[in-house]
Amino acid sequence: MRYDFDREINRLNTASEKWDGLEARFGVKNAIPMWVADMDFMSPAPIMEALQRRVAHGVFGYTMRPDSYYDSIVEWLKRRHDWHIEKEWIAHGPGVVPALSVLIGAFTQPGDKIIIQPPVYHAFFRIIRGQQREIVNNPLKWENGRYTMDFDDLEAKIDPAVKMLILCSPHNPVGRVWSWEELARLGEICGQHNILVISDEIHFDLVYRPNRHIPFASISQEFADRSITCISPSKTFNLLGLQTASVIIPNSQLRRAFQREIGRLAIGSPNTFGVVALESAYRHGEEWLEQLIEYLQGNVDLVSRYCQERIPQIKVIEPEGTYLVWLDCRELGLSAGELDRFMLDRAKVAMNGGHMFGQGGEGFMRMNIACPRALVEQALRQIEQAVQSLHGTK
Repeated sequence: MRYDFDREINRLNTASEKWDGLEARFGVKNAIPMWVADMDFMSPAPIMEALQRRVAHGVFGYTMRPDSYYDSIVEWLKRRHDWHIEKEWIAHGPGVVPALSVLIGAFTQPGDKIIIQPPVYHAFFRIIRGQQREIVNNPLKWENGRYTMDFDDLEAKIDPAVKMLILCSPHNPVGRVWSWEELARLGEICGQHNILVISDEIHFDLVYRPNRHIPFASISQEFADRSITCISPSKTFNLLGLQTASVIIPNSQLRRAFQREIGRLAIGSPNTFGVVALESAYRHGEEWLEQLIEYLQGNVDLVSRYCQERIPQIKVIEPEGTYLVWLDCRELGLSAGELDRFMLDRAKVAMNGGHMFGQGGEGFMRMNIACPRALVEQALRQIEQAVQSLHGTK
C-alpha cells in the first residue's frame, strides 16, 4: 500500500513531549517543534492493526517474549543488515538510553573513564556523569566536507582508567554512517587497550542510499566478543513510547553480567504492547520503511536546497542517516545562547541547540525533519525571514 507522509496529524493534547511539552521545555507556545527525535508520522498500518487486536483481547497481565519475538529480530538483522546473530544473544532493555545506563553500571566503576565522540547525543553526558564516571572527549574532525573520527586523538587520550567507549552509529547529530574501515580501525584501537565498545545503533534502519549501516559487532568475531549493541524499532517505526529495546551481547559472560544488573534493578519485564509492536514492525513494516526513507530524503533535499538558495548563511551538513539535520549557523555571528533565542523568538522554530551535544557543537542547530513536508517548508520560510530581519538590524 502507499502511505501518505504529507498528512498532518494533530498531536496536541496527546501528552506528546515534542508538542505538549514545548512551553515547559522552551518557554514558548507558538514555535514549530523540530527538536526531540520522534516523528510526526503515523506508524505502519500492520503495527496498529496488531496493537488493536491485542487491545481487543482486553487482558493485559504479565507478559513474556515468545520465540516469534526473538525470531523477528534475528530475521530483521539478517535481511536488512546482513548480520547473522543467535537468538540467545538477545537481551532486553527498557529503551536504548536506559540500557546504556545499565551497561555503564554493570561494566564500569565510579571514577572510571568512558570515551565519547562529540558533538554527540546529549543523553550520553547525563548518564555517564550521573554514575560518577569521567567523560573523555574524542571530538570528531571536520575535514574534506564531512565529519570523521580522530584516531590520533583517541589513542593519545587512552590510559588504564579508560574502560568503555560509547559509539553512536549512525551518529546523532552529525548524521554520519560509519564506513567499514572507520569501524575496523576503532575496534582495533579499543581491542589493543581492552576497552569495551557499547554501540548505540538505534538509528540503524534510517540510512540514505548509497550508504549502508554496518553493525560494529558484525565486522569480526573479535569485535563481537568485546562489544554490546543496542537497537530498537522505536526510531524506525515511531514507537518510542513503548519502551522496548534489544541489547545484543554475543559474549555469554558479558550477557550474564548485564542480565544480573537488569535483574537487580527489576526492570526486565516487557511492555505488553512493545512486544506486539516490535514483532509486527520487523515482520510487516519494511514496505512502510522504504517509503519513509524516500520521503525523508526528499525533506533533506528540500532543507539543503532551500538553505543554499535562500539562506546561504546557514550551511547544511547533509546526513547519511537519521532524520536529523545538522545546521551550521556560525556565519550568523551569534553566541550559543543568542542562537537559541534567535531561532525561538524570531524564527519561532524550536530546535536543539548544538551546544547541547558537547565540544564542537557551538554555533550549530539540530533540526528534526521527520514531519510533513509542508511543516519543513514553513519552518524554513520562518528561518529565512528571521535571518533577513537580523541582517537588516546590523
